Amino acid sequence: MSENELQRGLKQRHITMIAIGGVIGAGLFLGSGKAIYTNGPVTLVSYLFAAVVVILVMRMLGEMASVRLDVTGSFMAYAYEAYGPMAGYIIGWLYYFFWMYIIALESTFGAQILNELLPNLFPSNLLWLISLVLTILLTLTNLFTVKSYGEFEFWFACIKVTTIVIFLIVGTLVVIGLMPTVESPGLTNLLNKSNGGFMPHGWSSVFLGILFIMFAFFGAEIGAIAVRESDNPGKAIHRVINSVVWRILLFYIGSILIITLVIPSSDEANLLNPYASIFDMVGIPYASTVVKLVVLTSVLSCLNSALYTNSRMLFAMANEGNAPKYFTKLSKNGVPVRAVIASTAFAYIAAIIKIVSTENFDLFKYIANAAGAVALLVYLIIALSQIRLRNRNKDLNYPIKMWLFPYLSYAVVAIMVSTLCVMVFVDGIQLELFSTLVLALFIVVTYFISRMKKNKNENAS
Repeated sequence: MSENELQRGLKQRHITMIAIGGVIGAGLFLGSGKAIYTNGPVTLVSYLFAAVVVILVMRMLGEMASVRLDVTGSFMAYAYEAYGPMAGYIIGWLYYFFWMYIIALESTFGAQILNELLPNLFPSNLLWLISLVLTILLTLTNLFTVKSYGEFEFWFACIKVTTIVIFLIVGTLVVIGLMPTVESPGLTNLLNKSNGGFMPHGWSSVFLGILFIMFAFFGAEIGAIAVRESDNPGKAIHRVINSVVWRILLFYIGSILIITLVIPSSDEANLLNPYASIFDMVGIPYASTVVKLVVLTSVLSCLNSALYTNSRMLFAMANEGNAPKYFTKLSKNGVPVRAVIASTAFAYIAAIIKIVSTENFDLFKYIANAAGAVALLVYLIIALSQIRLRNRNKDLNYPIKMWLFPYLSYAVVAIMVSTLCVMVFVDGIQLELFSTLVLALFIVVTYFISRMKKNKNENAS
């Protein structure tokens, strides 16, 4: 292994569970219930809409990755190849800032859950300290070897997947009337007009939920990034991409369908923690505590993946000259230590989230929606890159191909552009969308500044 080569320490089981667990975060366990309460059962349509987009984008990413298994940085490198250095720079830093949001968000979320489970451990005004401790502990797991990251994520993902499978079985039994302790609600909660009906706030509700859902779905691409550090990248990329459809449809769409069928959209109390509520309905003991432990595991998993993904993206950007060369340094174990440490730089944001949040401004909601807007921009660049590269390299033998190219590829681009345009006129998400566009503009400006400095240095020498 050369001094600039990442370690290949991930086994096939690691890649499989990273891919499966990558789309399962706290947003599913807790955020889904809040979305249903806010927007009604039509939230299911929002999830289906976002799911189709993510599945198709992942297929496009898989096509590009299947013939570029030795490329560091994944879609950043593909954007660079398709549209030049500016595109690679923009998508790389957008992705980096997305995970900065997540590191701040998940560390704070984890501290809140720990405080609920162990209320006497720390007073509420020291939640920032718990956030910091969680971030440091998971940073340490990322500093040793990539195998340690894979091992942690493997077991985290196993816990999440097992919980959701049990939930889906229990929920299905309730819906079809085979759970003797609970009466089947049928389609009452989905269509009952006393709760506002299927669309209590009209079709705009579909778009109101999209940004949060994109935030919740984002992470599906982590498996495609991690395959380069697996012992068999060619086999790994096939499993990652081919499993995307059933992962999203089963875990997300299946869960949302069960929740909307079993719990009325007006039942705020039970929708705060819908998994625990449904387990409580059927009489499973200590359901609330168990689900909180699972959600904590999910939060730690997301934080773990955020640190891993961000460090690899920063390492790749440094190799391409889009970030300081300082971050290309690897440890003797082949881990980008400096990039890992730098990726915790925004963790202090977690300490002020609760302070800044008020009844009129929910910073958690703002960051989640802003991250969702960033996700849409990243996916848009991935889609545009796939179209350009496929048209440029028509004769390549692609182990994984985009379905119905070029029609579906163009359709995905049209859907995402249309969604972003519509969101400009939807009240409730305009601030998040505007701030994301400002962030994108800031990244573009820094690109030109960095290139001017580079050209100046080259001319001086």
